[in-house]
Amino acid sequence: MYKLNITNQLLDPSTNPWLYVDSDDAATSYTTGILSTRVIPSLYILAMLVGIPSNTYILGFLRNKAKSFSTTILYLNLALSDLLLLLSLALRVHYHFNQNNWTFGEISCRLITALFYGNVYCSAQTIACISLKRYLAVVRPFLYRRLAKTKLTIWICFVVWFLFGAAVVPELLVRQSYRVAPLGVTTCHDVLPLEEKFHSMLVPFRLLMVCLCFIVPLLICIYAHVSVVYHLGRSGCDWRPFIRVSTLVFIIFGVCFFPSSILQITHYSCLYSNGDDRLYGYYRLAVCLCCFHSCLDPFLCILISKTTSSELQFISLNGIRQRPTVM
Repeated sequence: MYKLNITNQLLDPSTNPWLYVDSDDAATSYTTGILSTRVIPSLYILAMLVGIPSNTYILGFLRNKAKSFSTTILYLNLALSDLLLLLSLALRVHYHFNQNNWTFGEISCRLITALFYGNVYCSAQTIACISLKRYLAVVRPFLYRRLAKTKLTIWICFVVWFLFGAAVVPELLVRQSYRVAPLGVTTCHDVLPLEEKFHSMLVPFRLLMVCLCFIVPLLICIYAHVSVVYHLGRSGCDWRPFIRVSTLVFIIFGVCFFPSSILQITHYSCLYSNGDDRLYGYYRLAVCLCCFHSCLDPFLCILISKTTSSELQFISLNGIRQRPTVM
């Protein structure tokens, strides 16, 4: 949430600049409302209670049950990203229950903000890569067989974490915490000065990151899912368990990331065009859904691993049917 009336624009982390907001402003309603002080932290706690143990368990599960090394790399990448995201919520829970008053200093605020958004983006991209891998295995089996899958997967993970770095570095370079008058609290990332040069530059940057890290993975997942279901349906065999799992992956991805993507684009577009920040509370609530994806990923990983044999069987059958006859 951005405010135009900044009182102190010092960016040194050791200082404590402050902003002024009106009592009837949207920033005041969000900062003092039940949504940010009760609902959001309660959802974060639920996500942590389910997600941290399940993602920790999945690390051991992958070591013993994964069918291929390339698959293991992708799922380990996803589990690591999910764990970092969920662990970053602990201080935010304290912050929200403490009436949105950040007491841990500017450096920790920057770090927690960067980890939160970076790992949300990273999770979405990794899920898109898993969907693309399953698309190639089912729809393009000949190409899938020729690929150096382990080497390619390693490079994909490097690209995903490079985008993670590109997303978090700007958040680490600008001030995130401000003392808000007359509320008497120090907010972390929630109330920021739009007229300050570096923050105004972050608005179009965040729009770009939403498109690259949410919309593009969503389009990949849609195309991959539709193509996989279509080709399995034409195979003449009963692939219903495989289709159900693929559909579940797609639905969970859409439910968790689509509302956040739309609200982020709408919120930052309004902010960039006319400084309107009234959608910020709804956007923050939608971001909570992204955290629940981190809870569900381990269970999806187990389900997907159980359908790997079906995937390999389809590749084999499809390869036999399409193998050219030697004359």
